[in-house]
Amino acid sequence: MFVTNDLDRIIKETLESIERSKIQLYNIEENSMEKLVGLNKELTELNYEVDKIIKQADKLAAEEKKARVRLMEVSKDFRKYTEKYIKDAYDTAYLLQLELVKTREKEKVLICRRNYLEVRMRRLEDTANKAVKLVSQMGVVLNFLSGGRKDLNTKTNELQKAQDMALSIIKAQEEERKRVAREIHDGPAQSMANIVMRAEFCLKLLDMSPKKVRNELISLQNIVRISLMDVRKIIFDLRPMVLDDLGLVPAIKRYLSNYKEQYGLQVEFTYSGQQARLENSVEVALFRIIQEIVSNIHKHACAKNSVIKIEMINNRVNIQVRDDGKGFDLDEVMANKEREGYGLLGIQERVQLLNGEINIVTAPGKGTSIIISVPLKCDVV
Repeated sequence: MFVTNDLDRIIKETLESIERSKIQLYNIEENSMEKLVGLNKELTELNYEVDKIIKQADKLAAEEKKARVRLMEVSKDFRKYTEKYIKDAYDTAYLLQLELVKTREKEKVLICRRNYLEVRMRRLEDTANKAVKLVSQMGVVLNFLSGGRKDLNTKTNELQKAQDMALSIIKAQEEERKRVAREIHDGPAQSMANIVMRAEFCLKLLDMSPKKVRNELISLQNIVRISLMDVRKIIFDLRPMVLDDLGLVPAIKRYLSNYKEQYGLQVEFTYSGQQARLENSVEVALFRIIQEIVSNIHKHACAKNSVIKIEMINNRVNIQVRDDGKGFDLDEVMANKEREGYGLLGIQERVQLLNGEINIVTAPGKGTSIIISVPLKCDVV
């Protein structure tokens, strides 16, 4: 009787825990959808502003061109015009040129903001889709547990894995938000503040020492260029546009090229099979898996040589990654929660979400080999 009551209590507590997790995931989905509505409204307004500023810039460009033509005419036969007329022509052309530059820069800033909003919307959509999928998986677990008490240990383990996966996804999302916020604060935000100060300085120089304005504007241009590079890097880290436009293989090639340029890590990449487009969620998951593995090689392996091979056959994608680094004790690393398994837990979870298989072969001083196989819903043609 004690055992039965104990089992009933365990099952009841387990079901209540799953229900709470489902509510949390529902909240994540609802919050994501609410934010999507707000971002969509903001994006609509921003698109209106972008169209407006583009038209304004085009109009200024036409006026500035006319002013330059007028100035050329005056310059050719300046004796024909009064000094005031010549000065007015010069001032008009100069002011229109400055206004055009300011408008073009504002246009670039608005476009960068629009791109950033689009990236955020895609991430929120992905989060909402994952939450829906996890709710569905938990519903299956609930039905399974409610049907009886057989294989209770197996059911409990499956429940724990589902909960851990949900929590790890939430944790990963929060960590990603912190990382992006930190990068924006340390990079573009600081640069923007610097741009504002330099712009104010340029305005003062116009009255005090106009000859020095050119050098300050060149410096300001360099700051804007660097800020734009930082923003593009952040956007690529969040969601590389080439992944949406061209697919998995070009995105991986671009990522490895950028990684080599940034960190000096050389990775040999080979691909076999037709470069067919996969489902968006599959391409994103496989790309993130490659990202995490390459990051591990750079941070921990101290490898001289590394190879990534991708094979796409009829209904399966096979990935093999090898390096000749220092290797590690797999059981020890996976058991060490403080280091979070070099990100291996996240890799395994992504593979599981794709119903794939992963095999890691490593040992201290022996390098590391990771083999991943993911089934596709339909044949690749």
